[in-house]
Amino acid sequence: MAFRKSPDSHTVIQEVSPVAAIPGGEFRVRGKGLCGIERATARFGDMPAPIVVGSDSLLIVRVPEGASAGELSVGEDGVLWSCAIGLLVADGLHPVANPVIDRWGNIYTTFSGSAGQRTPVSIFKVELGRAPKPLATDLMNATGLAFDSEGVLHVSSRHDGIVYQVSPTGTLKPYVEGMGVATGLAFDPDNNLFVGDRSGTIFKISRERQIYVFATLEPSLAAYHLAFGPGGFLYVTGPTTSSFDAVHRISNEGHVETFYRGLGRPQGMAFDTSGNLYVAASIGGRRGVVRISPEAKAELFLSGPSIVGLAFSPAKALILATNHALYRVDVGVQGRPLP
Repeated sequence: MAFRKSPDSHTVIQEVSPVAAIPGGEFRVRGKGLCGIERATARFGDMPAPIVVGSDSLLIVRVPEGASAGELSVGEDGVLWSCAIGLLVADGLHPVANPVIDRWGNIYTTFSGSAGQRTPVSIFKVELGRAPKPLATDLMNATGLAFDSEGVLHVSSRHDGIVYQVSPTGTLKPYVEGMGVATGLAFDPDNNLFVGDRSGTIFKISRERQIYVFATLEPSLAAYHLAFGPGGFLYVTGPTTSSFDAVHRISNEGHVETFYRGLGRPQGMAFDTSGNLYVAASIGGRRGVVRISPEAKAELFLSGPSIVGLAFSPAKALILATNHALYRVDVGVQGRPLP
């Protein structure tokens, strides 16, 4: 609770964490004299921000809907701190996994729908500065997306267990069938496709479309999310009912090990060029994007609710998919090129 302090004291910000947030996310501000004379106040640009917790040394500030300014102003003194705030790119969507970005910077995402729901549009294409444009229809429960080395878009359907190829005009062609509850997709440098069947199997499909069981894991209540990282390891998340879930790492030989444990509901992932892994998850009760170093040290990198996937753009921005929208956050991080 905020409290009164003498008029001659001044506001000092010592630390703000995490470094970025989207609307609904929260920044923790530490410092001195944060409450002002009467009460704690904070703004993003000209927009007032709700104070979740207010004390002289700690504020928890929530990012309001519509906030776009990258400067947090605290207290009557108007002390400023630069923050990265997510800007809405598209709304009215229903992603359940990572968006993907093509070589021209166009974003692709899904309207997945609930189990067995047939939606008017299955995949949307979002060009920079434009409204989402329908790309593919008549695909039930579109789930995972991935580009192969030739730039061909692939999409999984958790409804029929088929992975489809998607042409630039949105035509669907089955690529491989029998993938169970097909969710996450990822290609390796040799253009082998890996498919996560959330009932407990990671499939490997060769360029000749031969199907192998690559690894087995604990079943997931939602999906498997896949991403290739340094050293050719395949990283997998699959949220369960536990609040202490793991990121698994699988070698080229299919050996499964735990890379990091301690996340709540981990979902989509992406790597930067330094080998840091970014996961849509919660840590220590704080939801958003968790950054895990190559040495398996984890911290909250971005705060925000309902994030299911992410991808780095060529412009060093992070494209975030929530369960209804896409956001762009200029974080200045170069994403690891996909295989």
